[in-house]
Amino acid sequence: MGRAEARRGQQRRGARRAPRARQRDGKSGIRRFFTWKRVLGTVLGAFLLGMAGLIGLYYYLPEPKPNEQATLQSNIYRWSDGTVMARTGELNRVILKIDDIPLPLQEEFIAAENMSFREDQGVDIKGLARGLFNTVTGKGKQGGSTITQQYVKNYYLNQDQTVTRKLKELIISIKVDQGMEKGDILAGYMNTSYYGRGAYGIQAAAQAYYGVDVNKLTLEQGAYLAALLQSPNGYDWAIATPRGKAFAKERWNYVLDNMVKMGKLEQGKRTAMQFPVPIKPKPAPGMEGQKGYLIQAAEAELNRQGVKDEAIKAGGWDITLSIEKKKQAALEQAVQDELESKLDRKDRKVDAAVQAGATSVDPKTGYVVAMYGGQGLKEHWINNATRQDYQPGSTFKPIVFASALQNGATTQDGRPITPNTVYDGTSRRPVVGSDTPFAPQNQDDHDYGKRITVQKATNSSVNSVYAQMLVDVGPATVKKTALALGMKDRGAFDEKPAMALGSMQSTTVDMAGVYATFDRHGKKVTPSIVKSAKNEIRAYEPVERIGDQVIDRSTADTVTKVLTGVVRNGSGNAVESSAYDAAGKTGTTESNKAAWFTAYTPELVTVVAMFGEEPGTGTQVTLTGTAGGGRAGGSSFPADIWRAYTLEVLSGTGTSEFDLEDAITGKVEETEDPTPTPTKSKKDKSPTPTPTKSKKDRDPTPTPTEPTEDPDPKPTKTRTHKPDKPTPTPTKTGGGGDEPEDDAPAA
Repeated sequence: MGRAEARRGQQRRGARRAPRARQRDGKSGIRRFFTWKRVLGTVLGAFLLGMAGLIGLYYYLPEPKPNEQATLQSNIYRWSDGTVMARTGELNRVILKIDDIPLPLQEEFIAAENMSFREDQGVDIKGLARGLFNTVTGKGKQGGSTITQQYVKNYYLNQDQTVTRKLKELIISIKVDQGMEKGDILAGYMNTSYYGRGAYGIQAAAQAYYGVDVNKLTLEQGAYLAALLQSPNGYDWAIATPRGKAFAKERWNYVLDNMVKMGKLEQGKRTAMQFPVPIKPKPAPGMEGQKGYLIQAAEAELNRQGVKDEAIKAGGWDITLSIEKKKQAALEQAVQDELESKLDRKDRKVDAAVQAGATSVDPKTGYVVAMYGGQGLKEHWINNATRQDYQPGSTFKPIVFASALQNGATTQDGRPITPNTVYDGTSRRPVVGSDTPFAPQNQDDHDYGKRITVQKATNSSVNSVYAQMLVDVGPATVKKTALALGMKDRGAFDEKPAMALGSMQSTTVDMAGVYATFDRHGKKVTPSIVKSAKNEIRAYEPVERIGDQVIDRSTADTVTKVLTGVVRNGSGNAVESSAYDAAGKTGTTESNKAAWFTAYTPELVTVVAMFGEEPGTGTQVTLTGTAGGGRAGGSSFPADIWRAYTLEVLSGTGTSEFDLEDAITGKVEETEDPTPTPTKSKKDKSPTPTPTKSKKDRDPTPTPTEPTEDPDPKPTKTRTHKPDKPTPTPTKTGGGGDEPEDDAPAA
């Protein structure tokens, strides 16, 4: 009885516990489904399935035919009207057998790319994992490929970073490793790789960089060529940026240090090695004159849009540039007439150092319509229009003013910054409100008095005013505006007061984009030199030339209006003409190492620059004394070139006047101690306009103590250009001494 009752009690308790047990089982159902055994089984099954797939692919995939890069086609480059500018495509390659390549040179390439090459099976699992990790963590897509894989990619496949291509590369590499001798694979890799300067293969590279055959290369030279493969253009000593040169040396050291680790080079010999600077590049046939620079610029744009140099040199491209024949010829002639004809490069040391560069952009389309890169690739390999190593000087000042307007900035005592705001123009005046001390001097240490308007300070490029304005706006805010307008942070773009004087690095293309954005009423313009690029097996994504509104129209129009004052009454007066409406800014950098004139009409934005570069060394030197004259500032040769070019290309066309209806205008009367004026909203910031004035009635250059009174904006008009010359300006011999602006500080 007792036992039966006990059993019934257990059954009742079990029945009461059953729902809770089922509830607990329900909570743990997912955990029971994802047990470690199931997970391990799934992973193992996926691995086996993947292995089966790879094995299937191994037997399914035949060895492919060589790709287009191995059988090079020609490229066609066209003018904007579709006519042929140049053809390239003669393959600069000599195929060498492995026995013709010195063993130490072979070891250097192994040291650079794949130290386990002679032992691996064509792939490196650890390397692949490392490459995958680098891709996932954002450290780049490269890394993990063996020499065999790179040879397969060069000879059989392409440079695309896709899973399909990577999978094919993996399978074919294993096949190639089993079917070829290691020496033949290494020779194939060295013969098919691209080294820059149009050189495919180690023999062509030896000639291009050192002017010798492969068997004459030193260990130091061989290490540089091995290092080049990581970035052929970035590490080319002739065109590399300072950062690129540092990376090239770092890679060169890496190769030689690995040689020591591999036991192929004695440490003592390694320590004594010096970096071998390559010889100057030689242009290919058909790249004479400006064509070489134009093609360089077009290919660089393709690179930026994701088309690698190897793919371009492989051929099969039909590329139409945006360069217009007439405008290109006019720009070249203007440089010849206004600069080159006045230089004595042979007998005058200063003249031998003069380099000129220019970029002309249509602000309505964003296309580069003309470009001047230098005397020619044979004389000067670097394109002066796209070079990045010089400062823009005072051409940066309008960006400071634009940032002030866009951000509603005020002076230290709370007055809104407008064209009529009064500043202290005393030379060497310390800026107020900055943690970084700065007291810039004006050109010739000239004092403009304690009461000078922003308009007059812009006309005369007064450094003390713009340094203070940058502090008032905030260096970080100004830099943000500059980047939004199209400048690039290429170095020395420090958020300090000296930034107001253009102490960063820039190009004529950069500045053309910035000023085209002003011309386009604040809509972002990104200059492009490639109109179209077609290839049967590759796609090209063009540059977005016209972008979003990056500054308000009222801001852009006010900057343009102020810059028309620079042309009429200031440092840009050399280009004043009844033939066009123009706005612009001069710029001269520290020690007169660079001189700029950046200006625009409603139809065209053109930036002309001069750089002092010592022949042979590339050292930046002064332009003072150019053509036997004095200081060569932006108002001298660059302005003369700009004017000659603009007059020629606008000849016979209907030129417009600026539509500046949203510009801030009007006059603020000065008092002895100006008091803050109420801050206005963007809608209310334009005072009552004054009556419209014709060109003949415009005010003459005001005295430094008077505020400049700008005429009101005029309705857009079209006028027929008259090719007659305006009143001539005093003859210059390169002195530029009338240019009232100071040197920018060194970067």
